[in-house]
Amino acid sequence: MNKSGEIDPRKEALQTLLDQVTYGRIDRRTALRALGVWGLAAAGLPGLEEAFAAGETQKKLAANPVDTFDVIVIGGGSAGAVVAARASENPHRKVLLLEAGPTDEGVASIANPLIWFTNIQSAYDWKYSYTPQEAVRQRTILIPRGKVLGGSSSINALIWVRGAPSDFDLWARSGAAGWGWTDVLPYYKKAEDWQMGASTLRGAHGPLRCELPSAPHPIAVAVVEAAKSLGLPAVEDVNGAIFGGASLANLNIKDGTRHNTARAYLRPAMSRPNLTVLTQAQALRLVFEGTRCRGVEISVDGTSRVVRARHEVVLSAGAIDTPRLLLLSGVGDPQELRRLGIPVVAEVKGVGKNLHDHPLLMGVNFEAATTIAPFRNNCGGSQAFWSSDPSINVPDIMLVPIQRPYASPEVAKLYPVPENSFAVTPGLMRPVSRGRVRLLSATANGPLDIQPNFLQERADLEALMRSVGFALDLGAQPAFRELVKRPASPSARLAPQALEEFVRVSCSSYFHPVGTCKMGVDSLAVVDPKLKVHGLSGLSVADASVMPHITSGNTHAPCVMIGERAAEFLGRA
Repeated sequence: MNKSGEIDPRKEALQTLLDQVTYGRIDRRTALRALGVWGLAAAGLPGLEEAFAAGETQKKLAANPVDTFDVIVIGGGSAGAVVAARASENPHRKVLLLEAGPTDEGVASIANPLIWFTNIQSAYDWKYSYTPQEAVRQRTILIPRGKVLGGSSSINALIWVRGAPSDFDLWARSGAAGWGWTDVLPYYKKAEDWQMGASTLRGAHGPLRCELPSAPHPIAVAVVEAAKSLGLPAVEDVNGAIFGGASLANLNIKDGTRHNTARAYLRPAMSRPNLTVLTQAQALRLVFEGTRCRGVEISVDGTSRVVRARHEVVLSAGAIDTPRLLLLSGVGDPQELRRLGIPVVAEVKGVGKNLHDHPLLMGVNFEAATTIAPFRNNCGGSQAFWSSDPSINVPDIMLVPIQRPYASPEVAKLYPVPENSFAVTPGLMRPVSRGRVRLLSATANGPLDIQPNFLQERADLEALMRSVGFALDLGAQPAFRELVKRPASPSARLAPQALEEFVRVSCSSYFHPVGTCKMGVDSLAVVDPKLKVHGLSGLSVADASVMPHITSGNTHAPCVMIGERAAEFLGRA
């Protein structure tokens, strides 16, 4: 992005060109001609020769398909792209990466951080929604999931938050031995290319770029300053020594464009002749011989075939599709499987259980005093962590600015939100409520019951009720004096009953479903601390579904870390 926080069209075009060369969409001559038109010399252009090599390699692999690999990774998203790229670093290991969606090249809504939200309900989204329930007044809540190379790292809000160190210590105490903070920190550092350089806590030589906002938006800056006025510490780095307080965001942006796991991990790896990346390939079911996973049946261009794995199948399809695929393949609660006529391969009762997500309010809006400055960065740019209860040690509320109105239709009916408005909206980082993913049919693309049970537990509701008051307090601080005309939704402090209803009708999702194949050793654990599925061999899971408890912040960074660890476990096997 340039100094005003706007994307540089030429840099975006160059990144798209490199993607198209990598995926074999355009040849060397066409690419060089385009560079000449832009007045760029090919010699020394970073990544160009690597892209040419990748394109040629992937074309050769596509022209000579094989059906047996050492490792098959299902899902090319935040974790799966990491697993596949790292696994292919061993030249003696043949790796297949399967992605149900298309490649990410040439898609403006993916590349341009300013319009990331236009990916919701697009062709690059699985278009899932949570099952309506009375606690949120029977509303349909969308749950976008990336159906494209890079997965949700291609359509998310580009935010890199690791979570609180205590989150991972809780994982370890809950049965995920070896996943405490000191255990996972090296893998975060391994993944990162942090703008401010390496330190004891940050990595600077990893694949994935992390940057502070370029020319942060006035609203983003005001959130940090207002939080300071209310006694929160201002911290330089949300992933630094102090978790909490208020800070500018860490964003996965490089040269002004989105830096997803497809660009960061796969593009440099696709020149390797032992890595095949197959897009538009949907996994239909896992193939077992007894209790050993031997491969996966896939559908490509309407034709199904089986690809086999000599060593391991790694499920990285996410917190919705990983349990779906396990259940369709006969791995789950026998009672549920028999209800749908699915033969039981393994009794693993926790598959699909323990679904939880960060509930986010849409939301707390303010009418602007003057015309709001144009979007910058990711349309957010900062965050503030606050404790809804002074007795808790780690903040449980994360507030983010949104440089535009953000209100559910039900909120807008109660409190009309002017067009010239912006939001400072809170989400609950450690919800108590738990739900499930359940099959409603035995067909591969059949309907699902996806239910996080938002606000089922009274503690979640009350924490979010208190967070509304804190968001209103932020907007009343001196830092917002020149920006805020008045609160718009709610338009004033609410009595308890009205406040409860506001939370219920504004409750939405941070788009962070986790936990449906949780890691541990108890009766509902699906994978062990090495990410192997209990009771089976040749099958691992590496994605958000393995989190026993959700982290305090956006879940993309923990998924990348899980991918890094999963790849290392493969290497040790």
